[in-house]
Amino acid sequence: MSSHVTLTLDPAFRVAPVRRRTFGAFVEHLGRCVYTGIFEPEHPQADAQGFRTDVLALTRELGVSSVRYPGGNFVSGYRWEDGVGPVEDRPVRHDLAWHSSDPNTVGIDEFVDWARAAEVEPMYAVNLGTRGVQEALDVLEYANAPAGTHLSDQRGAHGHDAPHDIRLWCLGNEMDGPWQIGHKTAEEYARLATETARAMRMEDPDLELIVCGSSSSSMDTFGAWENTVLTEAYDHVDMISAHAYYSEKDGDQASFLASADDMDHFIDSVVATADHVRAKLKRDKRIMISFDEWNIWYQHRAESRPPSGDDWPVAPVLLEDVYSAQDAVVFGNLLISLLRHSDRVASASLAQLVNVIAPIMTEPGGAAWKQTTFHPFALTSQHARGEVLDVRLDAPAFDNARFGTSSAADAVATWDEADGALAVFVVNRGADAPLALDAELGSFGDLELVEALTLHHEDPYAANTKDAPDTVVPAANDSVAIADGRLTGELPAISWSLIRLARRA
Repeated sequence: MSSHVTLTLDPAFRVAPVRRRTFGAFVEHLGRCVYTGIFEPEHPQADAQGFRTDVLALTRELGVSSVRYPGGNFVSGYRWEDGVGPVEDRPVRHDLAWHSSDPNTVGIDEFVDWARAAEVEPMYAVNLGTRGVQEALDVLEYANAPAGTHLSDQRGAHGHDAPHDIRLWCLGNEMDGPWQIGHKTAEEYARLATETARAMRMEDPDLELIVCGSSSSSMDTFGAWENTVLTEAYDHVDMISAHAYYSEKDGDQASFLASADDMDHFIDSVVATADHVRAKLKRDKRIMISFDEWNIWYQHRAESRPPSGDDWPVAPVLLEDVYSAQDAVVFGNLLISLLRHSDRVASASLAQLVNVIAPIMTEPGGAAWKQTTFHPFALTSQHARGEVLDVRLDAPAFDNARFGTSSAADAVATWDEADGALAVFVVNRGADAPLALDAELGSFGDLELVEALTLHHEDPYAANTKDAPDTVVPAANDSVAIADGRLTGELPAISWSLIRLARRA
């Protein structure tokens, strides 16, 4: 017999509007994300610019809203001007971050062209590792200034007369990380980021600027870094970044299934620090969070080790994790956490989009296919509309080494009052037993069930491959029903579900 999870929902219990930028992604010059990922001129499905149209179609199906580029660790040694102008004149450079070579065939102009084709908003990161204020101003002028300046006219000469009009800008990447090229103390970075932000706003006061938070909540610098950086930069930036990756470690399945508990705590901690600085400085503005790197990442696996020595390959196989059904459930739960915090998480970027810890995989010259994680992202992006609701739940607890005890279920819901559409996203994080779902929905009016989909596999470690891309896919959950305003159903162990309801016509 299954245990029960009871959800309490009401259309009045609103968190914030659903933010489309929650469904952003990330394209870095790392491994095969760019070359043989989004860009492969020799591919039979490449367009005139060399972009893989099969990947473009999957990106649109995934429902990506924005894409962060060009890094990541890569950006801290990147010279943006290497990637513009005639391709045959562009230099090959060593990328110290990932011990690879970059031919610079794809740069800012190509990326923006790809973003327009993919119907996503471009989000650009500037190099504050080896470079600084002037280079940030230069790339901003090149990207956004109308014709008539030295660099905007260069852009025109390169085939782009109209400004790229990039609105979202990241001020460096993970600058507290000792692995970062140009690693800085909090005080050093705070000063540089503030000066860069101030100067960029002199060129364009309406930019949305994201300052680096600590690169992980497990860093010794976490908390104090955010305090120092925001104390200096508060008046000049809009968001502070957060990065988090999760994986099953040493066979500790229970702690991994509860990963969203850590994300919740991480977001709450950054919010608390930002609001402390707000109070200290006596400001009205609230700093929001850009959770611009998040995913499942098995950093201990062999494919996460970069080349070494004299080997500096172009587009090596790096970070090409294969995701399981269980990974997809935890991944879907992380999306639940991001939505739940829509009052303060203004933007998020799944790291990354193609091949590198990605929902989309490609074979050079061959097929593209969906990993298990593709499905919860695509369905959540498609159906999370209107207002995020504060869902309260009562469920059994399970023990785990990291958090002590965690709820066996987690959920969030969105309500589009105009269309009368209610979407409930719910996970069973328990490994041993199904959960009987029960929710009273009478306060939403007369609802009917549109569909109920559940992602689950009897083998939680089952995965999708090129030859078997549909091993783990969402399927109809015929146990779910609504009668007299009460929603019921059964949620299998280790499962992610989407339940869609609509106001009866």
